[in-house]
Amino acid sequence: MRHSPLTTTFTEISPAGRHPTGEGPRSGRVEVPVAGAGELAAARLPLATPAVPLVAVAHGSRDPRAAATVEALLDDVRLARPDLEVRTAYLDHAAPTLGQALHGLRSAVVLPLLLTEAYHSRVDLPAALNEARARDPRLRVHYGATLGPHPLLLAALERRLSEAGVRPGDPDTAVVLVSAGSSDARANAVIADLARLWSEGGPGRMAGWWQAAPAYASAAGPTPAEAVAALRRAGAPRVAVAPYLLAPGYFADKVSRECGADVVADVLGPAPELVDVVLERYAEALSPVAAAPVA
Repeated sequence: MRHSPLTTTFTEISPAGRHPTGEGPRSGRVEVPVAGAGELAAARLPLATPAVPLVAVAHGSRDPRAAATVEALLDDVRLARPDLEVRTAYLDHAAPTLGQALHGLRSAVVLPLLLTEAYHSRVDLPAALNEARARDPRLRVHYGATLGPHPLLLAALERRLSEAGVRPGDPDTAVVLVSAGSSDARANAVIADLARLWSEGGPGRMAGWWQAAPAYASAAGPTPAEAVAALRRAGAPRVAVAPYLLAPGYFADKVSRECGADVVADVLGPAPELVDVVLERYAEALSPVAAAPVA
């Protein structure tokens, strides 16, 4: 037998404790389900404020595999946060642009889907935001941090190596951490620091690699092929390459074709760890301790 839900009533008091006219408490019958089996009722008064939309901005590529990978990652973000509107934008080579993605929004978190902080996050994205604000001065934007560096990205790299048959921390394997490379020396230094951290291990990290070394697919050295050759000369029994790249495309293909490693892992792509990092960066951008909105 199905019973009707139990209800109770309460008296609603204005914030000042009086009716707006000053005539006394304002009351009314409001029915709220009473929890059964010892559970509290999930009454929401008032309704929750909708989440600020997320606009995730990737670099963009002429290779359609790159956009497909970005969309796969963001589809997983949508599954993890079905309440959150997630839009995609690209800096170059693909649509929509950031301005197009922001169209119709009053506020947004703009999050760079970039693995290091360099020219694109410091110059290109702020310039695109300035253009969007000039078109719509009412737009309020919270600008998020780049995805990397972040400890979960090392976990994602280890996931991809494991999928390629390399046991994380294998003492008979040297690993080359390959990024796209940048004209910004600070960005390249981040990759070198990550490789050192990977070699040393640490909280939550598995030490044991024969060695971990950085390499860059462009703009800096050593190249992946140079790093692999140096490790072989040093006596590494096996060399694996871990691409610190978000999506397939020109750099990933070049690394795989030219590096000369025994194993080349896949790009990071829609690894579960990246979904967690995206949502963490989103929350940080909205945190009270974060910087004020850009606009």
